[in-house]
Amino acid sequence: MTDASFEDGAEKPLRLMAESPEDLQVISTFLQDAVGQNSEISWMPRHRRFAALLNRFRWEDAEAANRAARPFERVQSMLTVENCLKVTSQGIDSKDKELVFELLSLSFAPGKDGAGQVLLTLAGDGVIALSVECLEVKLADVSRPYIARASHAPQHPDE
Repeated sequence: MTDASFEDGAEKPLRLMAESPEDLQVISTFLQDAVGQNSEISWMPRHRRFAALLNRFRWEDAEAANRAARPFERVQSMLTVENCLKVTSQGIDSKDKELVFELLSLSFAPGKDGAGQVLLTLAGDGVIALSVECLEVKLADVSRPYIARASHAPQHPDE
């Protein structure tokens, strides 16, 4: 079995940018259930940039995969947050480079004059909080899609 490719579906890699909370909600939707590892996170204080390499579930392809009875896909994506002044975390051990996490959502908590916090909410009550001067978040697919290890789509039962 071979991995899928963007050419197979006449699709192009995802490239999104958020400069408003509404834009960020779109990126959050695409990143729901993305999986990452602490070793793939980088904060570059001199460049005021936070970056994370994530393996995102291709929600945009899930319905087509169901119809065709073919495996679901994931793709490696780079999440970049510009104008990042400070990074804090809660509920995760940032020193454990082998730690794998699941991203549930991205949100923005506004502050004064366009500043605020970009919040990465993780499964298991973890949060990564990025203090930003202004909202500028980018998401870019950086690999070809590949077949997801799990044979089912992530589930979110109603509570």
